[in-house]
Formats: sequence, structure tokens, C-alpha cells
Amino acid sequence: MVELGEHCHELILPRLKKVIDGEDKGGITDAVDWNGGGGFRYYHLAPSLLEKDKWGNWVVNKTYNSAMLAQAVCKLEGFTYAPSDTVYWQQGHSSERDFIYVTTQNLSHDQLQALSDEVGETRSLLVLCSAFRGKVDRYSNLTIKKIPKTVLARCEWAHDDYSLKIENLPQAPLTPGQQTLALDQSESRPE
Repeated sequence: MVELGEHCHELILPRLKKVIDGEDKGGITDAVDWNGGGGFRYYHLAPSLLEKDKWGNWVVNKTYNSAMLAQAVCKLEGFTYAPSDTVYWQQGHSSERDFIYVTTQNLSHDQLQALSDEVGETRSLLVLCSAFRGKVDRYSNLTIKKIPKTVLARCEWAHDDYSLKIENLPQAPLTPGQQTLALDQSESRPE
């Protein structure tokens, strides 16, 4: 289902939770003898990450604050968004030694060198910024990419179907009653 507006939070989500908990007796619940169970996935659609400026250049959408941008780029790059309270450049991680830093600033050689020094030899940092000055291969512990170029490279264009691919998401564990039902069904299948 797709819903827009606050009625999704006020009406739809509470009703879905009651159906799953077996507390909702409206709709077809009685007709199909529904006793609860199941689940649903809730996605919040963010505004477009990029937009064109008045000259036709791609730029970060003005509605994105720094936290929204970092969270979106973490998702695109396969990092877990987990900003540090003490280290400004640790906005997310892919491992305990691999971090991500997202900024709309143009970074100078001195700023990149300072980042490289802080990261140290035993960690690595993916830096996404608007522009940078300096040679990329000079900093062995930094990988530097430009926004919006990196984001545009991740976009999909000219598809007839942009369906969400959710079939590989982790499934909720079966309850004991569901496990018994699944066992009964597998035993009754002809081989």
C-alpha cells in the first residue's frame, strides 16, 4: 500500500499494528477468522536527494540538512549511519575501522591532510565532498569522492519499473504456532 499525509501515522499504522496483534475486529477479520500475526515494512520516502540549480547543474537538494545528507549517502555507499558524539568525521561505519564523512564543503589540501592525520594508519575514511584540492592518491587512508557525481552514478535511469526490491530483506522469526503450521504444510507436500 502507498499512503501520503499524516493520516498514515494517525490511522493506517495503528490499524495495521492492531491487525497483527489480533486486536482489530474490523474489515474482513471475522470473515476470514484472522487471529493476528504477520507483519509489514514501513518506508518513509525522503525528498529527492539531488536537484538542478538555475544553470542546470546537479546540486544537493536544499531541503537536506547535514544529518539527512549523511544518512542518505551512508545508505547509498553501504555504510551504517551512526554519527559519533565526539569525532565529527565519524558519521557512519562499514566496519570497526572503516568510516564515512559527508560534507558539502570544498576541502583543501590542508583539510584533507588534517583528516588523514586524525584517521591514522590503522583506520580508513571515505570522504564525500563537493570538491577537493589535492591528489587523491596522496592519502593512503582516505578515499575521496565528489557529491553529486557519486550520487548520480548510483541513480537508475530510463527503467519501466522502479519497484522496490524487498524480497531479500530478513524475515521475521516464526512464532511457535507458525513453525508448527509450516512443518505440517511441508509434511503434506507430495514428493
